[in-house]
Amino acid sequence: MGLGLSLFQNGSSSSSSLPVIPGLGDMPESCVALILENLDPVEICRFSKLNRAFRGASWADSVWESKLPKDYRSILEKIRGDSQEKKLRKRDIYTFLSRVNSFDDDTKQAWVDKRSSDLCLCIAAKGLRITGIDDRRYWSRIPTDESRFSSVAYLQQIWWFEVAGEIEFPFPAGRYSVFFRLQLGKPVKRFGWRRTWTCNTDQIHGWNIKPVRFQLWTEDGQHSSSQCKLTEAGSWGHYHGGDFVVGKSKSSPTKLKFSMTQIDCTHTKGGLCVDSVVVYPSSCKDQLNRV
Repeated sequence: MGLGLSLFQNGSSSSSSLPVIPGLGDMPESCVALILENLDPVEICRFSKLNRAFRGASWADSVWESKLPKDYRSILEKIRGDSQEKKLRKRDIYTFLSRVNSFDDDTKQAWVDKRSSDLCLCIAAKGLRITGIDDRRYWSRIPTDESRFSSVAYLQQIWWFEVAGEIEFPFPAGRYSVFFRLQLGKPVKRFGWRRTWTCNTDQIHGWNIKPVRFQLWTEDGQHSSSQCKLTEAGSWGHYHGGDFVVGKSKSSPTKLKFSMTQIDCTHTKGGLCVDSVVVYPSSCKDQLNRV
């Protein structure tokens, strides 16, 4: 019995003297933060669930500083009216900017893409200058769930078609593309067990005769112009209005003007919905269907 007790004690002593192998949870947060800095925001949030070290490091300002747009303070001030940057941690700022934020009386929305951290902007039809918009003989506002702004401008018929807009915004450096979100046809709600939207194409006319001209200007002299006929009826499409570049050395907000016109008065045009104008990083064009 004494021998058995002695062997038990010896075995217990030898097992307790084995070296402890460190795991991921033993890594210093500063080291974990260096790893997280090389991941995109979605991956950072996933890795933060691994253990306490990764969770703590995922809140480090150094991790999120590189994910924020370079001029995020100006963007925050433009959207909120005041930056409040000193009161927020970098992760909180990123979380705020990655949401869709409305400003300018809900006529504009801006957000940061969660994968690329690029800035995206959308301007509602009610934030654009539309010739004849207040004359109900030509235009009407239609509420619809198919728009992120809950309504679109619908053209019954007009001779002189012109939609234009402008914006001054602190875009980060990069190349951007401007698109007009349009639909040939009137959105109509179909009642039944499922209330879905369909498209009435009865009033579409005039768009296959002459092309529509799209133009874009910036205050530093950039200009682009293109034209195309509107032919796809019954579905929403993004029509390219032009590209512009924001240089790395630019420190002031970018002033941008854009337009869409068909002013050949030999025929009328009608049956067109104007939803919004989208300013998107040129590298993210494939994500336009989400807008």
